[in-house]
Amino acid sequence: APDQAVALARLLIEAGGRHLDDASPIVDVRLAPGIRVHAALAPVALGGATISVRFSRSRHVDFLDLPVDWQPGQQQQLISAVHNRATILITGNTGSGKTTLLASLLARSAARDRIVVLEDVAELDIDHPHVVQLECRQANLEGVGEIGLDRLVRESLRMRPTRLVVGECRGVELRELLAAFTSGHRGGASTIHAPHLASVPARLEALGVLAHYSPKQLARQVVHAFDLIIHISVGDEGRRQVELGRFVVGENGTLAVDTDSSAEK
Repeated sequence: APDQAVALARLLIEAGGRHLDDASPIVDVRLAPGIRVHAALAPVALGGATISVRFSRSRHVDFLDLPVDWQPGQQQQLISAVHNRATILITGNTGSGKTTLLASLLARSAARDRIVVLEDVAELDIDHPHVVQLECRQANLEGVGEIGLDRLVRESLRMRPTRLVVGECRGVELRELLAAFTSGHRGGASTIHAPHLASVPARLEALGVLAHYSPKQLARQVVHAFDLIIHISVGDEGRRQVELGRFVVGENGTLAVDTDSSAEK
């Protein structure tokens, strides 16, 4: 029944520490490691309350065991990038395996590293002895108390991170992240949604508008912030393919991608 669906949606969201109501009709929460719940109420959900439950299929997957059809030399290049404290951006579509790839790479960090992970809803599960996780907070019923990713990035810099990680960059937090990465915080990582490696600059430019960057300002910041792009896509039979690249400033002064992955910054 519709009333029961609404009650169940609210119960699940409240179990994750957030609230679902007319002021916040769409909410995403983490119930337990590997379990996320997304709920939407009418009139946003036209057919009535909608509940989506997402389970992680596997946890702590070793990097060498990932279901990826690697090109020659790619695995060693990525392992070397982590060991050399390269700053990495992982891109791909929803469900392509960005989070799993990121977690498996970060697990290769030195045991003494302090990895500070910032997420809207905690999802990264890293097999590493020194991980600090921070999660955004929803505003309360009075509309105050919200803590977004942009603030978490600023606060995390006081926590002496060896590696700063934003699980997914999709808004104004881009400005804070680029500022951190261009001011000496190397070895960190983030992910963004992008269907193709060639579409990554356009996706970042769209985020740059939210962060009040012009395309040329964004290009200069991104080129100095990220050392390596890893694009992951899903091929036949669910196998993944990886493309590597790096950011460059194009002839018109805007962001471009060099797919010659053998050339590292």
